[in-house]
Amino acid sequence: MADLATPGSRPVNPNYSSGPCAKRPGWSLEALKDAALGRSHRAKIGKAKLQKAIDLTREVLGVPADYRIGIVPASDTGAVEMALWSLLGARGVDVLAWESFGEGWVTDIVKQLKLSDVRTLSADYGKLPDLNKVDFDRDVVFTWNGTTSGVRVPDGNWIDGDRAGLTICDATSAAFAQDLDWPKLDVVTFSWQKVLGGEAAHGMLILSPRAVERLESYKPAWPLPKIFRMTKGGKLIEGIFVGETINTPSMLAVEDYLDALTWAQSIGGFKGLAARCDANLKVLADWVEKSEWAEFLAVEPKSRSNTSVCLVIADPAVKALDADGQAAFAKGIASALEKAGVAYDIGSYRDAPAGLRIWAGSTIEASDLAILTEWLDWAFKSQKAGLKKAA
Repeated sequence: MADLATPGSRPVNPNYSSGPCAKRPGWSLEALKDAALGRSHRAKIGKAKLQKAIDLTREVLGVPADYRIGIVPASDTGAVEMALWSLLGARGVDVLAWESFGEGWVTDIVKQLKLSDVRTLSADYGKLPDLNKVDFDRDVVFTWNGTTSGVRVPDGNWIDGDRAGLTICDATSAAFAQDLDWPKLDVVTFSWQKVLGGEAAHGMLILSPRAVERLESYKPAWPLPKIFRMTKGGKLIEGIFVGETINTPSMLAVEDYLDALTWAQSIGGFKGLAARCDANLKVLADWVEKSEWAEFLAVEPKSRSNTSVCLVIADPAVKALDADGQAAFAKGIASALEKAGVAYDIGSYRDAPAGLRIWAGSTIEASDLAILTEWLDWAFKSQKAGLKKAA
C-alpha cells in the first residue's frame, strides 16, 4: 500500500457491522447488572422482564393496541419462518425479492413449502420491483429494508388498505429506523441486534387481528414443529404474546434489549431514533455527492436505506477490472480500514455486488461517520496507488 498520510482523527466507535450492530452510545456491561441470571424465565421476575420488553416495544414503535407482540426464537429468521409456515397456503402468494434475504424467502416458499400458486416479483440489487404489480387479493411477503442491498420501500402507500390477503413484512433493519405503516401490515418481524444494537438470537413477531384470524381459521396442510406452533385447539396461544416464550430465552439478552429500549425512550422514542438514522445517512450522502469514486448501490434516493448503506466503487479504473478484480479492490479498502482499527465489518454482503456496506443505524454517531469518510478516501487512494503500481 502506498505511504499516504492518514487522517488526523479516528472514529470513537469503529463498529459498523450490519448485524450484530454497534451498541448504544455509552453502553457498558454495567447496564446488565440487574439481569435475572440463574432465574427461570417462568418465574415472576423473568415473566415481568419479558412482558416489559413487549410493552416497551409497543410504546417505542407505536404498535397498535390490538396487535399482538411476541418474543420468539432464532432471531428475525425464526420469526419470519413461523409466519410463513403457519399462515401461507390459504391463498396465492406474491413474494418480493430484491436482495439476498428476500430471495431466501422465495426459496422457502417455493422449494420448502412447495406452494404452487406463487408469483415472484424481483429486481436486481440496487432497485425495487414494480410495486404496482403486487396483487393484494393474495398474501404478500416482502422485506421493508433490504439489508444486503441498502434498498428500502419508500413508504406504505403502495399497500392496499382494503386488501383480502395478508401482508407479511420482514422489517429487520427497518424497525426503529423507518416509519412502518402499521394499518398496512399484518405480520411484522425483526431482531434485537439491528437498529437498537441488542444481542442476537431472539426475534420479534407482531400480528394484526387479521393475522390472528387467519391463524385461528386456517390449518396448513403440512405438520408444524413445536417451535412454529402459535395455536392450540384452533385458538391463539395467547401466552406467547405476554412473555411466555416458546423456548428458553437468554435473560442476559433480554436485559440488554430492555436497556436499549430505555435508551430509545431517553432520546425521544421512535422519532429520536429515526432522526439519528436520517442524520447519519445525510453525512454519507453529502460525502457521496462530492466523491469521485463512491456511489450508492440504491439507484433511487427515496429508496435508500438510512441504516444499511451500501456503496459501489464508480472509479473508471476499478470498473474496468473484471468481477474478481473489483471484489478484491473493495475488500482491500475494507481490510485496510480494519487493519487501521477505524472501521470493522464494512465489506459488502457475500451475494451482493462488490463494494462496501456501512451501518448507519441509531447507535452510530454522525460525528464518527464524518471522520470515517476521510478514512474511506484515504483507503481508496492507497488502493488506487497500488493498482497503478501493479499496472
